[in-house]
Amino acid sequence: MRSTPGSEPPRTSAQVTTASSGEVGLLAATVERLRKEALEAQEAADGRALIELAKGILVGRLGCGPGEASRQLAKLAEQADQPVLGLAVDIINQAAHDHVSELAREFLRAADADAAADTPAPLVRLRAAESRMLAAGSDTQAVAGALLDNALHALGAAGVAIWAAGPDASLSLHGQAGFTPQEADRWRYVPPEVATCARLALTSRELTIVDCLAESGIPTIGRRQHPDGGRIMIPAGTGGRITGVLEISWPEARPPQQPVILRQLEALAELCAHTLEEHEPAPSPLTPSAADLAGVAELTDLADHLHDPVVILTPTLDQAGRLADFRIHHTNQRFTDPAGRTRSNITGAHFLEAYPTAAENNGLFSMLERVYATGEPCHAPRTTLTAVVDQVPLTTIADVSVTRHGTALLLIWKIEDETARLAALLQHAQRLGRVGGFEEHLTTGEISWNGQLFSLFGLPATASPISLHELTGHVHPHDVNSVGRFLRMLLHRLREASVDFRLKRADGIVRHIRMVAEPVLDHHGRLISVRGACQDISSQHWTEVALAATRDQLADSEAESADRTRLALQLQHAIMPPAPAPLEVPGLRIAVRYRPAESQSLVGGDWYDSVVLPHGKILISVGDVAGHGIQAATGMVILRNALRGLAVTGAGPAQLLSWLNSVAHHLTSNVTATAVCGIYDPDTRTLRWARAGHLPPVLVRGSQAEAFPLTSGLLLGALPDADYAEEEVQLQREDTLLMYTDGLVERRDLSVTDSLAQLLAVAAHPSDCLERRLDDLLTYSASDTDDDTCLIGVQVR
Repeated sequence: MRSTPGSEPPRTSAQVTTASSGEVGLLAATVERLRKEALEAQEAADGRALIELAKGILVGRLGCGPGEASRQLAKLAEQADQPVLGLAVDIINQAAHDHVSELAREFLRAADADAAADTPAPLVRLRAAESRMLAAGSDTQAVAGALLDNALHALGAAGVAIWAAGPDASLSLHGQAGFTPQEADRWRYVPPEVATCARLALTSRELTIVDCLAESGIPTIGRRQHPDGGRIMIPAGTGGRITGVLEISWPEARPPQQPVILRQLEALAELCAHTLEEHEPAPSPLTPSAADLAGVAELTDLADHLHDPVVILTPTLDQAGRLADFRIHHTNQRFTDPAGRTRSNITGAHFLEAYPTAAENNGLFSMLERVYATGEPCHAPRTTLTAVVDQVPLTTIADVSVTRHGTALLLIWKIEDETARLAALLQHAQRLGRVGGFEEHLTTGEISWNGQLFSLFGLPATASPISLHELTGHVHPHDVNSVGRFLRMLLHRLREASVDFRLKRADGIVRHIRMVAEPVLDHHGRLISVRGACQDISSQHWTEVALAATRDQLADSEAESADRTRLALQLQHAIMPPAPAPLEVPGLRIAVRYRPAESQSLVGGDWYDSVVLPHGKILISVGDVAGHGIQAATGMVILRNALRGLAVTGAGPAQLLSWLNSVAHHLTSNVTATAVCGIYDPDTRTLRWARAGHLPPVLVRGSQAEAFPLTSGLLLGALPDADYAEEEVQLQREDTLLMYTDGLVERRDLSVTDSLAQLLAVAAHPSDCLERRLDDLLTYSASDTDDDTCLIGVQVR
């Protein structure tokens, strides 16, 4: 075979086979090396996971941050002269028997359903979540994802939000999982005092549950995705200070959770609090950091320049890292102790030692705890401060304001002394009474007004006050002379004066003002200044005007009513005198009693009549027109006279009432009445009678009194046509017939039947004469309606 110069000779098949075998060996060695490196990397990752888990245990026990836990682990490994990984394994094995492990085992027993579904055991999920959260460090977004994926999905949760609490009590979304990016952007920042689910836990400082968002109506992240879902919010913090809130979302109404699960969720929230901390060398929980001390120094410098009394408090934590008390770090020069102690005696003391009663329920110490935990400022007016000196409680009242600045609290209290209290009362009195004060120095021209006076004159507080000499230019023209007399009395006669005038304000409103002023003189009796006050009496003025108009209208109404009543009485008495003389007719003796109503405003329409007719028979009648006043009185006159005229025809009682009904219906203005009409024949001693809605007559014979039967008969004027039944009674010598109106028997608390029975009992009593019998009936009448009463007695001889 020929070969070209400079070219490589061709390889044989044996040579190719040998070269391929060498390359394969090289590749196999490379793969083996990479596999070993992968195994070493996996072992290193597992070791790091164990180290991170041990660091998490130290975080929980020491109450420190992840950075401090890492340093403590390295220091312990150096002291024990063993690798960090070995020490981490020992710490994990030891922690397997602590309280957290016990809670995990309870959690495991409470999750039988998870075990039946071949899901990871709760303890494994919890450990995995802790490890991944600690590995995520300050990446709060990764922490939220690890928490949801490794622990909360198995509980049915659909979302996790980690909120960071700002110094101004605002909320910032630092991490979330399970919510859309658009929803997360909408809730990136929540301003202070906006009510959300997370703020409920921040304010209450304890685990808070919302079973159903639709029922509570509280806004929060993801409500659009799951409007009927439930929420659990857990405050996240350490050392008594809340740094954020862990919010867990369920897609449906939150299922009930066992207490052990809730405690595990609180443990996860505490891990979230550590992720919100900055990764820098963390101080011991019992001592403040250098940054904290620098912040307190700046706050101290600020307090010394404040006008109000200020106390700066720094937290004091116990060995477990929980807030135990506050130390009084500094008090400014304006500070006043309620017990009169000096600043040096207070500074450096614990707050509860100086003011032990502050620890009472909902007291001042609770307010300090809440502000320190949440960062939300708090103001409490009229707070009681009690200090105990030599076992003697000394109490005062103050307005208290508390704000958090870094790790320190700024406590401002304004003790309410007597001068401030009286000044506040005066301001309230001036505001409620619409009173403004002024003082004008006549020598310098300086004028001082209080704020209320600017308001009365309708001027802004920055306007120039109006002097007394300019006052007439602001009043109604009709009141200029009155204001002039006021000024002469005040400025020339040097006497106290007052004036009422109408003020024309710049806004067009007219107010009624009362001004009272006095001159201020020097020791030589010369005028120096004028002090006074103005009061807005507009409402009082218009009230007086309305009262005057009402009085005038009332006087006119009373005069008109008195004229109508007097006319009705005159008309009534002209027809029926209260005590007419007895009527002597052949065979009869007739006596009448009329008792008017006690109130003149109740002038009624009762009437009686007894007259000898041309044919020798006698008409006896009693009636009652409905209503009171002039209309009832005139109606009574019409019906009484009409009955007299109709009786001349010689018709019987039934026919007379039928005609009288037509008169009442057609010839009066809607007058209705009741009546009893009787025609007595002296020759036969017979009485024919009829009734129109009236109570029947009563017959007294011997010692018996009996009412006539209730015959049919409609009241007068109700219908255009009415028929009446007529009865005839044979009377005997010494019989007494009684006719009356309902004013004699009516009672508010008795039926007519019972009242009539009482009348019959009184009428049956023996009497020596007719007049005495009628007087007894009026005296012992059971009536209480204050109505007119007519009573007519007829005695047969």
